[in-house]
Amino acid sequence: MTAAIDDQLWSAIGEPVRRRVLDLLLEDGVGTATTLSERLPVTRQAVAKHLAVLDRAGLVHAGVVGREKQYRVDDAQLARAVAQLSEVGQTWDARLRRIKRIAEAIQQQSDHETGGDRP
Repeated sequence: MTAAIDDQLWSAIGEPVRRRVLDLLLEDGVGTATTLSERLPVTRQAVAKHLAVLDRAGLVHAGVVGREKQYRVDDAQLARAVAQLSEVGQTWDARLRRIKRIAEAIQQQSDHETGGDRP
């Protein structure tokens, strides 16, 4: 794996409500704790806390409009998360291919020793 995995980033994304917050922000382009809480099964205060975690991880950024903070997804940080996930997936795919080859070799050896390869 070439890129280091950002644990803070993945901890932020790992929570289901925060993933839903990201989904809503991606759909709408912008949102506040109030507008997001209207579409989630949690309070406005809980949404504000989730937004703070996402902000610390760099996944969202707030801009002040009037008396409210409006949040937007940071496209570059989200792209970085996607790239990390892709690398992790590729690494696990390679590991699983090696495990499969080892299991097949063991099975072939076992078949050969027990005569299982005869018609």
